[in-house]
Amino acid sequence: MSKMNQMIDKIGKAFDSPVFTMISETADSLGYECYAVGGYVRDIFLCRPSCDIDVVVVGSGIRMAETLAKRLGKGACLSVFKNFGTAQVKYKGLELEFVGARRESYQRDSRKPIVEDGTLEEDQYRRDFTVNALAVCLNKERFGVLVDPFDGLADLEDRVLRTPAPSEVTFSDDPLRMMRCVRFATQLNFNIDDEAFEAIKTNAKRIEIVSMERIIDEFNKIMMARTPSIGLVLLDETGLLDEIFPELKRLQGVESRNGRGHKDNFYHTLQVVDNIAKESDNLWLRWAALLHDIAKPQCKRWDNMVGWTFHNHNFIGAKMVPGIFKRLKLPLNEKMKYVQKLVELHMRPIVLSEDKVTDSAVRRLLFEAGDDIDDLMTLCEADITSRNAERKRRFYSNFELVRQKLKDIEAKDHIRNFKLPIDGNDIMQMFGLQQGREVGELRSAVKDAILDGSIPNNREAALEYVTSLAADKGLKRVDNGKQ
Repeated sequence: MSKMNQMIDKIGKAFDSPVFTMISETADSLGYECYAVGGYVRDIFLCRPSCDIDVVVVGSGIRMAETLAKRLGKGACLSVFKNFGTAQVKYKGLELEFVGARRESYQRDSRKPIVEDGTLEEDQYRRDFTVNALAVCLNKERFGVLVDPFDGLADLEDRVLRTPAPSEVTFSDDPLRMMRCVRFATQLNFNIDDEAFEAIKTNAKRIEIVSMERIIDEFNKIMMARTPSIGLVLLDETGLLDEIFPELKRLQGVESRNGRGHKDNFYHTLQVVDNIAKESDNLWLRWAALLHDIAKPQCKRWDNMVGWTFHNHNFIGAKMVPGIFKRLKLPLNEKMKYVQKLVELHMRPIVLSEDKVTDSAVRRLLFEAGDDIDDLMTLCEADITSRNAERKRRFYSNFELVRQKLKDIEAKDHIRNFKLPIDGNDIMQMFGLQQGREVGELRSAVKDAILDGSIPNNREAALEYVTSLAADKGLKRVDNGKQ
């Protein structure tokens, strides 16, 4: 089958649905030219399934959507956005977005366009990339005809991102398109056209006029790609990383002294993120990987005996997490606390794997990691990026021992997310104490005894133990406590 016939066949299959027949009939009844455009058309040729369909009409997109929704009946859900001149129809798992064809112009200090009615080609010209400017006619007379004035199909075949308008204009007018360019290059594994690449470098500082919410939305899509490092490297090479995430940029570089250098923590971090991406689609676990060494530039020290050290980078990194999340407009809730916890604890299993694995150390790790222990172990294994095959083998082997020990201890002691069998109120009532340092010390002593395996994790043992400790402090029971 020729390429042309293959193309016609793909378009035919993609639009062989009653809903497109209904769209066609609706457009013809209104006298509108009507086209499917953008990602849905692009993904037909990339063989990527999609349920989001953008439809451009040379006329009123809102009127088109309203008329279609009436034709479709009860199963259609209509949403109208008059301020934007768009409307959405949800129908049987599809999301159909309707907009009138338009042309745009921009003012220097804003990415909000001045919008006017336009032709189909003017609408295609204003789009970000040629591969997103492909259009398929939905009118009955020309149903299924591809409209490609900017050779987007050729760019799809060459797997290259190019802009319909001059790249300098495209990215200066709407700087968010620079992030979208990197995101598409990452998701689709496309190259960026040389002109577009240079235009991003030239306009990188203009990203400052874009809200951080929009930037981080694109960044998170890069993070969720199959190989996030592609996009992270492109952000670095284009200068965008300096503008949006300087803490990550500062990880870059290698310093040597006395012939001894440390690894490049930027590229190490990217490899860890890629390793996690192979194992999990958890965005926040990927963020933990991205930030696990974020404090190393602050913690780097030279020691004449051992060389370069990064002591306490996990603790300092955990303290940096809330500030980074706040600046990047990421959620300051349990997701942030999850990332913070994994950053703080990521060295613990590594230490366990290098030393003798004691029950006490495993209990403490289980207690602190709780339900996130499996994710923590996944992160730690992803953190092993040594080129020394024997060293990697030894680490992975030791991690298997740690994992088994975690299972054994949890099965025996039920430490994960355990609650102390007695609390501060118990201790205050037992010894007639007010809330204060003594109560905290006794409670901590019970916790440590359980985690060290000195006493079982039950109420009777805890009461007996705290009574003994209190007696050593000269405290006497004033009642029987809550038995």
